[in-house]
Amino acid sequence: MDRRKVADFLYEKESYQIRGACFRVYNELGGGIKENIIERALLKELRDQKLETESQVRINLFYKGEKVGVYIPDIVVEKKIIVELKSKPFITQEDYKQFWGYLKGSFYELGFLVGFTPRGLVIRRFANTKKPISA
Repeated sequence: MDRRKVADFLYEKESYQIRGACFRVYNELGGGIKENIIERALLKELRDQKLETESQVRINLFYKGEKVGVYIPDIVVEKKIIVELKSKPFITQEDYKQFWGYLKGSFYELGFLVGFTPRGLVIRRFANTKKPISA
């Protein structure tokens, strides 16, 4: 494996911790349960790992330097990573597109879209390399 790529992995430690926390919550609770229950369980798991977390934080979205909306992610980790949770049978293309739009319009560099489905845990990591210009 190319060591340069590993060294350039954005928020590697936090990413590992977030993924591990998601697996622990899924293994305990399974999929298809209410999203707010998953959110509270994941918040506890992340805090147990000494990660700073916030829930339901309002994030301004920008287009060409102008505020065009507000997004409220489920969880913000260490003030730099957003985590969006889904609890439904499967994650749709619309879910991916919507999350990617939120991430691109925000000032966050990294985000996770996490699906707690009856068929398994789905974790998608998105890196935002083109942060918007603020007003």
